[in-house]
Amino acid sequence: MTKPVIVELSAIPEKFLENDLKGSQFHSQGCLYPYLETKKLLNGSNVFYPRVIGERDPNDPFCWRWGYNWKEKHNGVWKGKSIGSIPPGAVHMIRTLQQQGAIREDIIAFIKRAKTKKPSPKSDVCKNFHNTDKKPILPDDAPIAVVLFAGGGGIEAGMVEAGIRPVIAVEFDPSKPELSRAIAKTHHRNFSKYGCRIIQLTVQEVAQSGFLGFPRRPDYLHASPVCANFSQAHTAKAGKGIETADDLTAAIAVAEAIRQLQPRVFTLENVPRYQNSQSFAIILNALEQEGYSVDYSVVNMADFGLPQARRRLVLVASRGLRVALPTGATPCGWYEAIAHLIPTMPDSQLLLKQQQALEEFLAGNAPTPLLIERVGGRTQSKYKPGHLPCNTILRSHFTDHKGCNRSKFADIWLPDGTVKSLSIEGAAILQGFPGWYEFPNEAATAGSIIGYSVPPSFASQLFISAQSKL
Repeated sequence: MTKPVIVELSAIPEKFLENDLKGSQFHSQGCLYPYLETKKLLNGSNVFYPRVIGERDPNDPFCWRWGYNWKEKHNGVWKGKSIGSIPPGAVHMIRTLQQQGAIREDIIAFIKRAKTKKPSPKSDVCKNFHNTDKKPILPDDAPIAVVLFAGGGGIEAGMVEAGIRPVIAVEFDPSKPELSRAIAKTHHRNFSKYGCRIIQLTVQEVAQSGFLGFPRRPDYLHASPVCANFSQAHTAKAGKGIETADDLTAAIAVAEAIRQLQPRVFTLENVPRYQNSQSFAIILNALEQEGYSVDYSVVNMADFGLPQARRRLVLVASRGLRVALPTGATPCGWYEAIAHLIPTMPDSQLLLKQQQALEEFLAGNAPTPLLIERVGGRTQSKYKPGHLPCNTILRSHFTDHKGCNRSKFADIWLPDGTVKSLSIEGAAILQGFPGWYEFPNEAATAGSIIGYSVPPSFASQLFISAQSKL
């Protein structure tokens, strides 16, 4: 879009309006119009809001400010009225109301409701990634939680955001001892402030000790058993996990934790195929025997505001009250979530396969920001347009088969031809991590934490929903 058009829209929206809609239709319905807000910087240059990277899409409501103008007759004279700063998410409904012939008063009433509705800080996830830099302060009497298979603390970050204090976290993978120690060190850096003790033993070993030193009847107990043998990439038979003795003993240890600790609420997260396993049946049986009511389902966390398509089995069990899975949140595309970071990301060049994926997309679509994977993509598209959630983030994106760092794992292509390498900070946001979480410098460790974790933004919604019932 050229500067003269930008100036015209931002400086005189009324003229734009009157050229667009005249006569009785304007008087009866008014006019919804896009415009840009102009601000002058100290150096004398002008900037236009909302800020976008690349070309401003005329069909994307989030690329514009929105106003609504109409005329009312007072004492025989038509006078102009207007409402500005209309939420872009309301634009589609306003247009629908106009197309259906709604009267002006009903349209104005809808606009006023849209402007005054305050989304929950926890439900409008995409708009709140920039508001999580400050670490939450918890009261001394905050509910407490125990976490098994903790990883770097994605579930704990969500707990803290929901006002829950993690007090013990168990994390150790004997197949990757060095990585486990590095992850545990990062966990300690982030959660020791809350008095959380990280135990570097397997869950099986902790169970053998009778969960010595663990609090009895904690408010929450969470488990995310190792999922590798049940994931799509590691499963040979559709719908069934290839279980090992370690999987079964881990499930038995979780069942023993339920029996011995007697939490008020138990939660579990894993890949979808885990629900077909004997391991899951062992845990369900323990919950039933202990009198818990259970609710579980496979959910796509993109339906809860995560800017990533991530299907996971989520279970919530409680005793003496009914705690269910939370309702969904405002959807969020990957570009909206990380657009503010893209200028700071390092430049990159597309690989041949990435270039082919780009050309395939552009052959049938208008140019738009694309997130293009450098690895994977066997069973799904290697690119995602900016208005959609990104593909599932996996640990394997950040490390090769030997566990070494990948210097690049995904690239961002912009319509002006710019190519940027997705940063760890950007990947962390796409996984729903709050800004206060401190990642290690090593990409393999940071990427493992991101790929393994329960998205904290989803976890916070899960536990806020549970807290409302306690």
